[in-house]
Amino acid sequence: MPRIAETIILTEKEQAIINGWAKSKTLPVRIVQRARIIQMAAQNYENIQIASKLGISHPTVQLWRDRFLSFRLPGLEKDAPRPGRMPKVSHKKVMAIVNATLHTTPPDATHWSTRTMAKNQGVGHATVQRIWKQYNLKPHLIETFKLSRDKKFLEKLYDVVGLYLNPPDKSIVFCVDEKSQIQALERTQPLLPLRPGIPARQTHDYQRHGTTTLFAALNMLDGKVIGDCMPRHRHQEFIRFLQLIDTKTPLDLSLHLIVDNYGTHKHPKVQKWLKRHPRFHMHFIPTSSSWLNMVERWFAEISRKRIRRGSFKNVKELISTIKQYIESHNQNPKIFVWTASVESIMNKIKITKDLLETLH
Repeated sequence: MPRIAETIILTEKEQAIINGWAKSKTLPVRIVQRARIIQMAAQNYENIQIASKLGISHPTVQLWRDRFLSFRLPGLEKDAPRPGRMPKVSHKKVMAIVNATLHTTPPDATHWSTRTMAKNQGVGHATVQRIWKQYNLKPHLIETFKLSRDKKFLEKLYDVVGLYLNPPDKSIVFCVDEKSQIQALERTQPLLPLRPGIPARQTHDYQRHGTTTLFAALNMLDGKVIGDCMPRHRHQEFIRFLQLIDTKTPLDLSLHLIVDNYGTHKHPKVQKWLKRHPRFHMHFIPTSSSWLNMVERWFAEISRKRIRRGSFKNVKELISTIKQYIESHNQNPKIFVWTASVESIMNKIKITKDLLETLH
């Protein structure tokens, strides 16, 4: 019984592109010929008729019909692979691998690897790797999250995002926080420098020489940072830092400070100081929402660029390094721009909550 070729049905977009390629006088001849094959196939011509009209072999017609059915238009733009290179994994098997990745775990591990999945599904690990890449699946990665239980979450969210997107006139918005317990760690041996093919290396052991706390206020208007290091992290130090901000900003401007809910920021003596300085306005982010305070982004920068790989003989050297970084940053500041609206944030939270509910 003769083989019946699978029917080709084109979308409107594919039809327009195929017709354009088939009539083109600038495209390579091979692309034009392939387009004509698919054009006639879509018009229900049999392979032998297409081969006769175009003056090509019957296997060539069948090859490009199969290529189009497997890869659609991109399959016509590239030369066909050599025999034996056509994909052999069925759509059913692909879906089985995707579903197993999403909804199951191996009996002896928390997540699949390409090799354990390949063994489980009876395919090669390169096949699993290719399918995961196609469907953007990354079982080896995990991200953390925490939903705030703050009863005034939405109210605080509108307040803080409003300051970012529409700051008040004649005012400065500062993101304020403390990076506490920064350790002055001294590596027991010098850092081995980077070499071709070998990354920089440092010893895993170190000596501890004390800690400092970095108080920082990120100016959302120009990206500059007011910073100071202090030995402790109490309301006394926070008041000293507020006084520093007061002296370093124009007295005719209101100051809006975005802070977290740490007890120091709400201490009665801090409240008394704020009443004596009415140009200061405190805005508290919701609990468990440190991502809403943009100074955290700057803290990540100084940690990655200057502290994490550093080796410090004492706290004084650590503080000097931090102050040098702040001075260098302020000479060419980077402005951190907030773009997310309240609505987009709430949509993401809703998706997360819906996912959590499906697990119960």
